[in-house]
Amino acid sequence: MSEERLAQARAWLRQDPDHETRDELAGLITRASGGDEAAVAELDDRFGARLAFGTAGLRGELGAGSNRMNRVLVAQAAAGFAAYLSERAHGATPTVVIGYDGRRNSRVFATDSAEIFAGAGLRAILLPRLLPTPVLAFAVRHFGADAGVMVTASHNPPNDNGYKVYLGGDDQGSQIVAPADAEIAAQIQRVADTLRVPALPRSTAYEIAPEAVVDAYVAATAAVAPAPAGADGLRWVYTAMHGVGWETLSRILTTAGYPQPAVVDQQLRPDARFRTVSFPNPEEPGAMDLAFARARRAKADFILANDPDADRLAVAIPDESAADGWRRLTGNEVGLLLGARAARAAEGTPGASLACSLVSSPGLSAVAAHHGLDFHETLTGFKWISRAPGIVFGFEEALGYLVNPETVRDKDGISAAVAILGLAAEARDRGLGLADLLSELGDTYGHFASGQVSVRVEDLSIIGTVMLSLRSLPPAHIGTQSIAVAEDLLQAAPGQPAGDVLRYRLADGSRVIVRPSGTEPKLKVYIDAKADSAEGARDVVAALEAGVRVLLEERS
Repeated sequence: MSEERLAQARAWLRQDPDHETRDELAGLITRASGGDEAAVAELDDRFGARLAFGTAGLRGELGAGSNRMNRVLVAQAAAGFAAYLSERAHGATPTVVIGYDGRRNSRVFATDSAEIFAGAGLRAILLPRLLPTPVLAFAVRHFGADAGVMVTASHNPPNDNGYKVYLGGDDQGSQIVAPADAEIAAQIQRVADTLRVPALPRSTAYEIAPEAVVDAYVAATAAVAPAPAGADGLRWVYTAMHGVGWETLSRILTTAGYPQPAVVDQQLRPDARFRTVSFPNPEEPGAMDLAFARARRAKADFILANDPDADRLAVAIPDESAADGWRRLTGNEVGLLLGARAARAAEGTPGASLACSLVSSPGLSAVAAHHGLDFHETLTGFKWISRAPGIVFGFEEALGYLVNPETVRDKDGISAAVAILGLAAEARDRGLGLADLLSELGDTYGHFASGQVSVRVEDLSIIGTVMLSLRSLPPAHIGTQSIAVAEDLLQAAPGQPAGDVLRYRLADGSRVIVRPSGTEPKLKVYIDAKADSAEGARDVVAALEAGVRVLLEERS
């Protein structure tokens, strides 16, 4: 064990205000000093790097150390962000709103941040209790704030937490993008290098936001799709996935005039342990099993599920061909349903546009063209989608939907749920269900299908190895389909989005995109196809999925 690493750990220990992580780190230091190899490796992992502040803010595993989420790291982040906002304000007093969800330490991290913001001379407003991420994004605009911070790790594993940052003003409450991320990171590093956490000025003179801000979000979201005539007979199931969505959604349902759903009781209230799921993400296998069982008992027409901070939405429908009788719609299917809804409403509006990330279905472009709207393809992430000019709707295939851009410039799983309820009620009035609406989409805009191959890794270097191999020796085909055009978005043309993304356009018109996940240790491959029928498009995707798996096995 190097003396330098031990010195780092001891210096961290001396400024840690959290007795739990202090005790944890003290034990590690003692064991590592005695030659315990596991403790030595653990200290190297915790202090060999610093959890990077990027365009998603901070996100990582809870624990002591610079490479973990903890009170020291959060205090440094809050002080650095406060310095950035003060410098940007040119003498004015910046306002920052802070929200938090039900994860471990979320409330503590949010309170620490409020005290440090107030201590730095900012006007700090702490939301009144744990609330969904979309409420915080809404509050930034509601208060005319300069910035917002949401303490959440969204759908990450139970022992993770995070620190998501928004900017007001010209940024309209969107998540940060470059160069703000690098400028904030530099201020955080300055704080970490020159100041100790106990020396940071703190103040309890922060404000607690009134309930009126939640009331305003409820009213604005209920107005997304007030209940039409067919709403009374809707039979549906809801799960909050152990998160914070239910209280707010339930109020909105009453305000908008929708019936309350049958609920998954075991997952309805916030639970930081997420005890019924391996990963609290509706996309993960098994996460919606309890919802499927509840829906069978209730003879429901569909299921809606939020992720733990309620910024994403999953939709499932009955499917006799599925083993458990239910099928979760892909994010692309839901995105096209909601995109067509928005396009019909915006048709004829000058400058109105639809937007999606480059890994999401090209079907949204067809929807926009059909209705005479503009279309924008962006890099992954709502920090980019929300900035599309003239946006009336945006989505990303990872279950994120922006349906109410005038009030929330971020994905919002609650307003998306209300919009789906509106579509379901209107369909029911015509004697149809959500599956019928999907068929109508194909008949109107063309039959699109999508698939995904996702590889979770323990060693992040594997992802870099695969990406390097694909760049160094580009494949000539995927499965039986030859590659017509290979694009490396690290070397994008001027005016085009740039990122660590490889895009392959195949001879039959299909598309395959490879990229590392921005929030999880995964390599993701996205597959899109269009055919004369829904079944034909699905067959193309299935064949390409098999080809992708062979390719990744060869390159890893």
